Amino acid sequence: MDTSTMDSYLRSRVALGAPAIELDLADAGLDGADPALFDRLEAARAAMAALEEGAIANPDEGRMVGHYWLRDPSLAPTPAITAEIEAMWAQIDDLAERVRSGALAAADGQPFREVLLVGIGGSALGPQLMADALAADAAADGLPLRVLDNTDPTGIARILGALDSLGHTLVLVISKSGSTVETRNGMLEVIAACEAAGLDFARQAIAVTGAGSKLAAKAEAEGWLAIVPMWDWVGGRTSVLAAVGLLPAALQGIDWRAVIDGAAAMDRWTRAPARANPAALLALMWHVQGGGHGRKDMVVLPYRDALVLLSRYLQQLVMESLGKRLDRRGAEVWQGLSVYGNKGSTDQHAYVQQLRDGLPNFFALFVRVLADGRGASSLEVEPGVTSGDCLDGFYQGTRAALRERGRASATLVLGRLDARSLGATIALFERAVGLYAELIDINAYHQPGVEAGKVAAKAVLARQARLVAALPSDGAGATAAALATATGDDPVAAWQILRRLAANGRLVQRGDDPATALFARSGEGAA
Repeated sequence: MDTSTMDSYLRSRVALGAPAIELDLADAGLDGADPALFDRLEAARAAMAALEEGAIANPDEGRMVGHYWLRDPSLAPTPAITAEIEAMWAQIDDLAERVRSGALAAADGQPFREVLLVGIGGSALGPQLMADALAADAAADGLPLRVLDNTDPTGIARILGALDSLGHTLVLVISKSGSTVETRNGMLEVIAACEAAGLDFARQAIAVTGAGSKLAAKAEAEGWLAIVPMWDWVGGRTSVLAAVGLLPAALQGIDWRAVIDGAAAMDRWTRAPARANPAALLALMWHVQGGGHGRKDMVVLPYRDALVLLSRYLQQLVMESLGKRLDRRGAEVWQGLSVYGNKGSTDQHAYVQQLRDGLPNFFALFVRVLADGRGASSLEVEPGVTSGDCLDGFYQGTRAALRERGRASATLVLGRLDARSLGATIALFERAVGLYAELIDINAYHQPGVEAGKVAAKAVLARQARLVAALPSDGAGATAAALATATGDDPVAAWQILRRLAANGRLVQRGDDPATALFARSGEGAA
């Protein structure tokens, strides 16, 4: 590498000493960035500072955004919030110590053997990422984690069937409102399994929820082991450093305080002026590569198996935050940034072919970890070459191959993958999302599209009830179209509902033609 090339590399690099992290933007395509964007990034930094000081982020809800306080409670706008966070930390330490020591045990007095987390979205993805990424560093007395994160009956049965012992499983039910359908259903399925096994669910359950929620009321009334708080100023997709992620981590024996320390270090770094601020520069790259409108996807390629869930985690954080129809003035803007990915070098045998030679509708985000975990004891798979050398060679080769085709990329370099660097990584992307949202003038902290989906799902269930109620009582059956006419529903939607009920034995179906098939109540006619 000649001197000019080294100088160019150094100009494209921002680095933090502890934890050792670097953002390499040499291939990010920022050389021609509009200088005015830096002025806008400075305004975005000021807006982020106001959020950290307690400004209202969602005027329609009167809600603050306080996930930054979770790693430095002294930043909270009131002493009461500071005290609540510190009390939550103390409660997590107490619960984890008592569970791992056996002082807080199963109903038969034996220690808990594993943890089952019931949640969805941010209440599951963050804990899963932390568990997968940091499992190798967990304490020997930590409990393994399983996650029930959907309302799929087959998936629920698979998770319950895989438990070592249901009676020795500590169950964490995580829902801020206590009314999230998927989490409620998962909880009810676990309760039913406990009842079938003669177990008292309350004696092995902990709720992580908001004060006054339906879940809190249930846990209080039934005498669950504990209720750990969530707050309305922490959104689901930024809740991994609240009790949502910290309690499961502590139970697994993960050094959750190191995760917090790493996030706090990144927060301090990402308050710097834009040109020395990795989150601002990452947001700038998103803006430049996507034309300020998300016109290119972000492909996340971590070169470490333990980070395979990072792309899923970022998918929720980025897409739920930035995918908005309206800007803050109410104008239609249809914003977003699509995220997908898996891991390197696996994807070199999957979709990297298209990345290099196909549609140029993306930019890549590589994650490189310098320490491969074995050090000098690494096996040489050929003279002078280890498996880790091959993995890093594939990263460097893929990056070079994309560069040759003019495809942009950035690389996040971690000195090692540990609790501090993972916390810093999470904080980096949280800040980048906030800054980019300011650049494009959208609210990153509400999610009307998610709520719309929940409302639509309730409408489907209401339609199902109407159709079943309209079935003839004489067993003759009726077509989907006839039932839809009787209930004022769409016939195609009726067909889709009725055929699924029949597939599960809850109705009888005669015929396969959507126009002529008859549906009857179970027991009121032969198929």
